[in-house]
Amino acid sequence: MNKLMITAALTGAEVTKEQHPALPVTPEEIAIAAYECFKAGASIIHIHARENDGTPSQNIEIYREIIERIKEKCDVIIQVSTGGAVGMTMEERMQPIFLKPEMATLSTGTVNFGDSVFLNSPNDMEKLADSMLNEGILPEFEIFEVGMIQNALKLVSKRDLKHLHFDFVIGVPGAIPATIENLLLLKSQIPNDATWTVAGIGRHQLPMAVYAMLMGGHVRVGFEDNIFYKKGVFANSNAQLIERIVRIADEIGREIATPTEARKILGLGI
Repeated sequence: MNKLMITAALTGAEVTKEQHPALPVTPEEIAIAAYECFKAGASIIHIHARENDGTPSQNIEIYREIIERIKEKCDVIIQVSTGGAVGMTMEERMQPIFLKPEMATLSTGTVNFGDSVFLNSPNDMEKLADSMLNEGILPEFEIFEVGMIQNALKLVSKRDLKHLHFDFVIGVPGAIPATIENLLLLKSQIPNDATWTVAGIGRHQLPMAVYAMLMGGHVRVGFEDNIFYKKGVFANSNAQLIERIVRIADEIGREIATPTEARKILGLGI
């Protein structure tokens, strides 16, 4: 198996300080959390930005500050979100890619998202894919339903991508349920030479992460997806969730990838 790449999803767009006071929302808080996760074993940092009042933002200048602050502290792979928050326009959502990060998310379909709908039209997906390629960014195809894999492969068939990387976001209310059977199904639909990560939502984060590690996949954890360490107990920090994954990986003999090793796995800089 390849070494394990761990992605830290620090903030997201939905969780609030009221729900968890340790949620990092300012650029400095996000940079500190990123550095703590890097020290704990994360090689990729997944970023969402917030305005001063804590509301979700795709403001390119806020992203610029976050990225600069993280780069001052460590050499992790920075992955920006183009999902933003439900209801944002595509023009808003795509702003961070013009900062030319190494990676960015690309959701390949429309999906029910709790009580809302996360809209991704075919034209918007094409626009995002072309913009990422023009900026030299590796897309991470965010998959909330099985059909989204076929949408991603359709995008790829028209474009020259050296490496395919998928993120199976599993357990979102309204989308594909978090079961081992569904994870096996998702994995079976992607090319054999593609890499994949699992982001389990809420109480599904830990079991889905363990399944992924055993199956040769990679793992995303963090407050964006889950703020609890165990039932009824808040995690102290994003780094605490990373540390647990590192301990389990060590027990099953899965070595942790450094950012440099993760770049090689993903074909970044080649």
